[in-house]
Amino acid sequence: ILNVGSVGGFAMIFALLLAAILWNLATWAVGLPNSSSHALIGSILGVGLANQLINGGGADGTSGVDMVQVWKVLSALAFSPIVGFVGALLLLLVMKRFLRDKKLYEAPEGQTPPPRGIRALLIGTCTAVSFAHGSNDGQKGMGLIMLILIGCAPTAYALNRTMPESAMPAFVQTAQAASAAYRAHADDAPADVATSRAQVTKALKSKHVADPVIYGALATLSNDVSNRIESYGSLGKVPAAATPNLRNDMYLVLDTTKLIAEDKSAQSRFTAQEITTLKSYNSGLEQGTRYIPTWVKVTVALALGLGTMVGWKRIVVTVGERIGKTHLTYGMGASAELVAAATILLAVKYGMPVSTTHILSSGVAGASVANGAGLQRRTVMNMALAWVMTLPVAMLLSGGLYWLLLTLAHTFGY
Repeated sequence: ILNVGSVGGFAMIFALLLAAILWNLATWAVGLPNSSSHALIGSILGVGLANQLINGGGADGTSGVDMVQVWKVLSALAFSPIVGFVGALLLLLVMKRFLRDKKLYEAPEGQTPPPRGIRALLIGTCTAVSFAHGSNDGQKGMGLIMLILIGCAPTAYALNRTMPESAMPAFVQTAQAASAAYRAHADDAPADVATSRAQVTKALKSKHVADPVIYGALATLSNDVSNRIESYGSLGKVPAAATPNLRNDMYLVLDTTKLIAEDKSAQSRFTAQEITTLKSYNSGLEQGTRYIPTWVKVTVALALGLGTMVGWKRIVVTVGERIGKTHLTYGMGASAELVAAATILLAVKYGMPVSTTHILSSGVAGASVANGAGLQRRTVMNMALAWVMTLPVAMLLSGGLYWLLLTLAHTFGY
């Protein structure tokens, strides 16, 4: 993120996007339900590892990614389909026990519409899945668009220029209080801004932030950020030439302060009031740098909706007719959708990226087992193969594309 406007940053963005898109199109073409989340995460890992290996940082390249977050994300991707399978299986069994309408457990007959009550149930569960899907996958799309906008038009999108001028005095005051808190726990004399920036960058990469030297560097950077914003009057008045540098410094301080606020060793040094001040400072930094314009949200929502309208049939046929040995019944669909929506919304609450495709497909499989229909082995094996292959293929594609784009850029003198 800090180098998104550089040649390497552009290469990273377009490599991970191209890799994820190519794999998603390939699986869609053969009608396999594939996870765009899985592909995107694999692409991000691929460019992160490739970047670290190309630059010689670490024997295995793992310092190019945050492995704690990687395992957290991969755990969610691994366990969420299990939750979908078991949840839908149990829910359908409960429905059969308490809802005795036979139509609910019969396959649709030709083009005959379902009874009004069942139709309302299906519309409700489908809407819930769509809402949950948009809230989870929509966030990924918005994040990627903002990365591209920040890289291509940093003057307009690197800082939240809509942040009101009236909020600036409070932000400057909080920044100065945070700077004083850091200064109180720093051992060395204040370093200059350039040295402080280099120290904080190195600490952020290694995640070793509980250090008096880093506290001093953060004090210097925080003081410099507050002075610059105070001199401009608001983020909307920051000159174009100063925007990238100010944004990068705000990001450095934001992410490092977040680590310090969560670090037990650091918490033992700072008072409760100082920790509260640092968290308040972080909120101001996030408001100033991490925002999404309304038009981006609307665009992503339209893209998700239009993509579903255009390319729905291949995947719907697989999910509805080829997972179980019998056609999907209304009850099976409702139970799978309800469990999928609940699982995804729970993941959204805890900030976990999960796959709507994997959860819903495994939910249909669980409902098929509960209904006594059994599973079509070939389809399930193909889906499992796509699930297993997505991460390594996306990593290899994005890493290779990143290397290729960098090589081309250097060849043409960029």
